Amino acid sequence: MKNRDSIPSATIERLPLYYRCLDKMATFEEAEVVSSKNLGGRLGIPSTQVRKDLSYYGEFGRRGVGYNVKDLKISIGKILGVDKKWPAILIGAGNLGRALINYAGFSKIGLEISDIFDNDLNKIGNRVGSIQVKSVNKLEETINEQDINLAIITVPSDPAQEVVDEVIEYGIKAIWNFSPTRLYVPDDIFVRNEDLAVGIVSLIYHLSWKMQNE
Repeated sequence: MKNRDSIPSATIERLPLYYRCLDKMATFEEAEVVSSKNLGGRLGIPSTQVRKDLSYYGEFGRRGVGYNVKDLKISIGKILGVDKKWPAILIGAGNLGRALINYAGFSKIGLEISDIFDNDLNKIGNRVGSIQVKSVNKLEETINEQDINLAIITVPSDPAQEVVDEVIEYGIKAIWNFSPTRLYVPDDIFVRNEDLAVGIVSLIYHLSWKMQNE
């Protein structure tokens, strides 16, 4: 495997696509072997790119034969780290937070949201699925006792930075941010931003141009 810093970010972004595709093949199809052409074709990725992406992490499959579906899925799962369980906390028990809690697909990639927090007295004590909403005053205690490294943020933009500063102080090392704001964090903290408004505006932009030119 090459040095992690030398691997292109685009390659890293494609690994979950390969994993999900292989998981579907292993679960719902009888195919035992897949070629780079077949795998890439299912995802709209050239076969040369598939082979190049995988080459960053070692040698997989056999030339002229292809990749064993289950073995490649296991290998990519280990590379991604989804072969392990990753407990996480979620802060913000609003509509989006509740939707994420109830999403069953996270268990397939090892993500387990163990606790949900809010500062709204009308939400604290209520249940979202099987999880009882806790007060944000319990953040430090929960993070330390359960050795949590990952936090999911679904609070409004105004309190987001304060919340993030707080959880980083308590030991959080990675943040999945759904708040519509830019977060400022130390260099050793990993942040993934999911701005839903930006995503839909991009679609509207393309749709608007299409309709104007019809």
